[in-house]
Amino acid sequence: MARGIGSKPVPTTPVELDLALDRLDAAAPRLAALPPLERARLLRDVGRRFHELARRFVALDVAAKGIDALSARSGEPALEGPVIILRFIRELAATFEGPRRIGPARVREEHGRTVIEALPLDAYDSAVFRAVRGEVWLDRAVAPDAVTTDPRTLTAREGELALVLGAGNVASIGVVDALGQCFIEGRACVLKLSPVNDYQGPLLELAFAPLIKEGYMALAYGGAEVGAYLAAHPAIDAIHITGAYETHEAIVWGADPAERRANKAHNEPICRKPVTSELGNVSPVVVVPGAWTDREIDHAARSIAGSFAFNAGFNCNATKLVVTPRGSSLRERLLARLAEVLAAIPVREAYYPGAAQKYERFTTNGGRVQTFGTPAHPARGATLGSETPWALVTGLEPAMQPACFEHEPFCAVLSEVSIASGDPLEFIAAVAPFLNERVWGTLNAMLLVPAAVERDPVLARGVDAAIRELCYGSVGVNVWPAVAYGLGTLPWGGHPSGTLADVQSGLGVGHNALLFEHVEKSVLRAPLVQTLPKPFWYPGHRTLDRLALRLIDFQAAPGPLALARVAFEAVRA
Repeated sequence: MARGIGSKPVPTTPVELDLALDRLDAAAPRLAALPPLERARLLRDVGRRFHELARRFVALDVAAKGIDALSARSGEPALEGPVIILRFIRELAATFEGPRRIGPARVREEHGRTVIEALPLDAYDSAVFRAVRGEVWLDRAVAPDAVTTDPRTLTAREGELALVLGAGNVASIGVVDALGQCFIEGRACVLKLSPVNDYQGPLLELAFAPLIKEGYMALAYGGAEVGAYLAAHPAIDAIHITGAYETHEAIVWGADPAERRANKAHNEPICRKPVTSELGNVSPVVVVPGAWTDREIDHAARSIAGSFAFNAGFNCNATKLVVTPRGSSLRERLLARLAEVLAAIPVREAYYPGAAQKYERFTTNGGRVQTFGTPAHPARGATLGSETPWALVTGLEPAMQPACFEHEPFCAVLSEVSIASGDPLEFIAAVAPFLNERVWGTLNAMLLVPAAVERDPVLARGVDAAIRELCYGSVGVNVWPAVAYGLGTLPWGGHPSGTLADVQSGLGVGHNALLFEHVEKSVLRAPLVQTLPKPFWYPGHRTLDRLALRLIDFQAAPGPLALARVAFEAVRA
């Protein structure tokens, strides 16, 4: 049960959970039978409420994450929360009002795959994202005239109930996952909020009021015991988990490590319900050797530092491992500039539980450790409301077994490893085997490719081959893959090579407002040097707070005036 706005909710009791599930169960057949236009109407109603409440959501996150409300970085929670939620709602509603057909000119076949140009979708996308292009890769060949986003093709769920276990780091995660379960999967949904950000609950109840009133959605509060109760409840037909890999393993295979190993050995999961998930990643950025200019070095360093430090490093798609060419002068030039950029970023509050312990683990496991920034309130143990300096761990080798290869450093630690050599073809050929075989996770990877390499036809083909071979659900070429997460029109999730027993970054895809099927990966491309607009994740973005508020209004209701206001703040960054 939620209390007042911003207060800590009381854990939902088993009796309250049972009553909520009974109500969802009674309403689930009506939800499954809703025609597309009625789903669109409900979505737009919810979207209007999120827009009205957006600034209050942002204010809560700013306070909870220890961000200076007067700083440009106070725009981060807006970009991670309401902007993404509003765009997803708007795009999904448009699909239900469709169908939205993809022209044959946007569809091509490559190496047995179907590649769909899905960004930009319209003139507004072209204006906001400018040089960024996005593709959806399907794992099979589909005739161009068969590519459509038709809600009439959705499978009827016949009144099922879903449990969504929301993550605690970003406001949009649980919301978008719950909306996907309700409107794409057609399941009534209970969203169990993480104790880390359950202060959002009272506002979420207001935003979701049309769905709660109809019995299509309910919110639940509490810790692991509430999640376990719901996951095992006979009324729940499907489970979606966002957050820790350990949570997935405990629910599917058992909380006790010995029990888990035995169950996996006999292929006997304790949970027999369909489980989808998004579980994080050791997110790599690959620095492709070639003829780099000083300007390109500067942009690469800022892109790496910004995608690492955004949200204090507590993102599943935050850059955590820099892969450089061994023995190359490029490596030394980049690391030197990266250290300068990190030194200029103010330290951040380590608000996520367990961050201090993870920080110690990943800074005492090999390599040369440099730290940047002096915390005013150093983190100790499990203390929240404290700070850790940015850490850069360099000099790791592929033959080593550092923790950062096998576990996600969900804290303020960035590591670096050098592979292969400075020869571009040799390096590019080594990228996919190293990342696929040695680095944990299949969620997202970023390649930084200088213009000289992209202009060289042989090297460009090598980069394209590496993209095909990489087992990641999203690949960004000179673009932080978090952009794919936020678009809502490019599917987001782990690579389909994951299995229940070796789940890696998760099973299934979300954020799929265009209803693509048979998704292998999303691919984003842009020039390495981007100036207008300045990438939102670059450190020192001077108007991020004002830009984010303008984007809230734009995503709620795109129009020429709203776009002009976005552009005004973007050019002043």
